[in-house]
Amino acid sequence: MTTLLLSLLLALSQAALPAPPALPAVRPLPAPLSVTRWWDPPPTPYAAGHRGVDLAAPVGAELRAVAAGRVHHAGQVAGRGVLSLALPNGLRTTYEPVRPLVTEGEEVSAGQVVAVLTEGSHCPGPCLHWGLLSGEAYLNPLTLLARPTPRLLPDPGPAGARDGAAAAGEAGLSPGHPAARWPGPSP
Repeated sequence: MTTLLLSLLLALSQAALPAPPALPAVRPLPAPLSVTRWWDPPPTPYAAGHRGVDLAAPVGAELRAVAAGRVHHAGQVAGRGVLSLALPNGLRTTYEPVRPLVTEGEEVSAGQVVAVLTEGSHCPGPCLHWGLLSGEAYLNPLTLLARPTPRLLPDPGPAGARDGAAAAGEAGLSPGHPAARWPGPSP
């Protein structure tokens, strides 16, 4: 019941936010994306929250432009490498901590390698913090990507129910919690 209520609240909260215009978006990292921390918008502009998503990736991973655009910023912010791309629909996507491979003002194409992941993240392990803005409003960057295809797990039945739950746990799934994988279609 709690999971259903939380899912409903999440759906309602996202319905109240402006949806980003559709883009032929590419994943910033190879599939499947592994979300280590989900987007958690603050209730007010200056309140605590998580204004992007954290995607697990090794240091040195190549990061791709999710859409064609122009480099808005490529450099240091608060001691971390940050890359920000202005997209043609008025959105801006951000990547950190990175070593940008492009310079401010440069045009980039969708899928182009634009940065390399570096150390210095706010995650327990290496990760990419990926953000999306519309003006000054933060949006969920995962909305740029095609929704994952739902997959049903086999029903182990009463005899294998416990084994099935254990297998789900080994696969990185938690009963009652959304899976942390975001596979989406291949670019």
